[in-house]
Amino acid sequence: MFTGLRPRQFQRLVRAVHRAGGQALDPGRPGHPWSLSLEDRVLLVAMYCRTNLSMPQLAPLFGISTAAVGRIIKRHGPLVTLAPAKRRPGSNDMLAVDGTLVPTRDLSVAASSKNHRYSANMQVLIKAETKLMLAVGRPLPGNHNDCTAFADSGIKTACEDAIVIADGGYQDTGLLIPHRRQAGQERLPQWKEEHNASHRRVRARVEHVFARMKNWKILRDCRLKSDGVHWATSGVAHMHNLALAG
Repeated sequence: MFTGLRPRQFQRLVRAVHRAGGQALDPGRPGHPWSLSLEDRVLLVAMYCRTNLSMPQLAPLFGISTAAVGRIIKRHGPLVTLAPAKRRPGSNDMLAVDGTLVPTRDLSVAASSKNHRYSANMQVLIKAETKLMLAVGRPLPGNHNDCTAFADSGIKTACEDAIVIADGGYQDTGLLIPHRRQAGQERLPQWKEEHNASHRRVRARVEHVFARMKNWKILRDCRLKSDGVHWATSGVAHMHNLALAG
């Protein structure tokens, strides 16, 4: 309930954080053991992403100080992120890419956007067949269009040789986008209309992923700075995959 994960899925997240070095002491505080167990530290980070409670609100729930909550989030937040896929996408794989705006307080990676808030453009790559997340791009200011963000965020590299479906905002990127009417053309030929209908059904899956991701409320108003909006989005992607895989 507080993490969006079932107990077995949460244990998989704990194991992933342990493998990434979550058991180690905070490098900034040598010799000071953590006040919470690894499971509780991962629970705190997952709850923070799911509920977007402030650090003073989380502190009494775990019986620690606000400063300790901040240290745990800073140290363990980047460890819950999505790991690189074990198998690179091949030419027979069908992927889908799209961008979503994540409101953030960090103006170094944000700009006034079409959602009327200062947001970052986060490019997301999914496997169309399973809706599992494969990669999350680096954050770019929200006034960047998707054509630019596709290459600059690093998502283009993650696509490898796969077939990638995208919406009409990705013109001249080499991706599969819907057919568009030419100047003076009243309507598309029937075969193009059929292609577009099939294209929409596949592309809708990435929108379904965004809807599920926004259940982790940190993506509705990310208060983290520096690399925070990236690890928050990537961490939510990891937890989304765990919840989807069962």
